[in-house]
Amino acid sequence: MNGEQIMSIRLATVAGRFYPGDADELRRAVRGMLAEATRLTAHETATEAAPVKALIAPHAGYVYSGPIAAAAYARLQPQREKITRVVLLGPSHRIGFAGLATSDAIAFATPLGDVPLARQAIDKLVRDEPAVSVLEAAHAHEHSLEVHLPFLVETVVSFDLLPLVFGDTTADEVAAVLKRVWGGPETLIVISSDLSHYQDHAAARRLDRATARAIEQLREDDIDEEQACGRLAIQGLLRVAVEHKLRATTLDLRTSGDTAGPKDQVVGYGAWIFTP
Repeated sequence: MNGEQIMSIRLATVAGRFYPGDADELRRAVRGMLAEATRLTAHETATEAAPVKALIAPHAGYVYSGPIAAAAYARLQPQREKITRVVLLGPSHRIGFAGLATSDAIAFATPLGDVPLARQAIDKLVRDEPAVSVLEAAHAHEHSLEVHLPFLVETVVSFDLLPLVFGDTTADEVAAVLKRVWGGPETLIVISSDLSHYQDHAAARRLDRATARAIEQLREDDIDEEQACGRLAIQGLLRVAVEHKLRATTLDLRTSGDTAGPKDQVVGYGAWIFTP
């Protein structure tokens, strides 16, 4: 069309599989998990409710990891009108590529409505950061970002999204990108990652506790490949968190054996928030 680029909307490809595809059912499920997470933390003092700059949460099907993710998202309630941009970063599970991939879409669809993309910020990031490129194939069927969107829609009043899926990258590249998009209190950083994979329950618990200690102590070198599929994004976040003097708090740490699966082979899940 006269050389003009045709923008598209990225469809919700795992709705009905990883989480309910019906809007009313999905809304009830997410609100129920958030309410339970809020109830479990009702005893905490105001000093423990500092503004959240970043969070780490899992990306499995809601029956497995939804309650753990809710523990982090429930903490956004005091900021629900202040956050206007979300930088969402997760690993690629389907295709291999170098660096980090963003999208040319104008919005990401969810059963709860479309989430607009931060087009100007995305275009600037692609221009400024050599590690970032547009690659729609990295987003088309990827679940690591999509499963977070219903939680965000339910906990943040209005925001635009800067989505990034990472492939063959480094913690250095992730940290450089996060510094570019860090912003102020209006910007929330979300890292999507599960923890240990296909260990027995006891072994997974040991590995995941070690990961939690490393995150709490902001020690990126103490997290290796078997401990988290989003390891590189976590390491990049920890590096920037050190520079900004943030504190990491573990909110939940469970496995699929604790939620909805057998305990002979489990996947680990954790939720963390990063506050001043």
